[in-house]
Amino acid sequence: MVVKTEVCAFSGSRIYPGHGITFVRQDNKSFKFVSAKVKCYFAHRWNPRKLAWTQMYRRLHKKGTLEETQKKRSRKAQKGVSKAVVGATLDVIKAKRNQKPEVRTAAREAALREAKERNRVKQQAKKSAPKPAGGGSKPQDNKAMGKQPKAPKGGGKTGMRR
Repeated sequence: MVVKTEVCAFSGSRIYPGHGITFVRQDNKSFKFVSAKVKCYFAHRWNPRKLAWTQMYRRLHKKGTLEETQKKRSRKAQKGVSKAVVGATLDVIKAKRNQKPEVRTAAREAALREAKERNRVKQQAKKSAPKPAGGGSKPQDNKAMGKQPKAPKGGGKTGMRR
């Protein structure tokens, strides 16, 4: 004979027929609890993940699962065949891979030097460009900007409770 059991909404333990407490919330959702202790914890909004005796805690901290199932062993992925990338053929990629590190670092430094030189030329061009006449275009006064000073925040006893 099979006995139909239900699961506690808080602790996750089995509830046998004739046992447990049913709680129906205002939004018409019903919860089944094993005991009054569990119902009380639920009403006080205790987190079942933090109580060591609940099923949620045990699942979260991987307690007692090793007996049931063994860990899956992942197979080592085989190294794929190298393929050409857009903009570089397979021969170019292989040649770069087989290059000595000194050659690679020298090429990198040359590219950096060239980029810095370009930036320096740009900065000099900016500095030598004539500035527009008229001084500053931003007014410094708050009244000229249309801003008003901030009102003080209500920090004293204003009769409002928090």
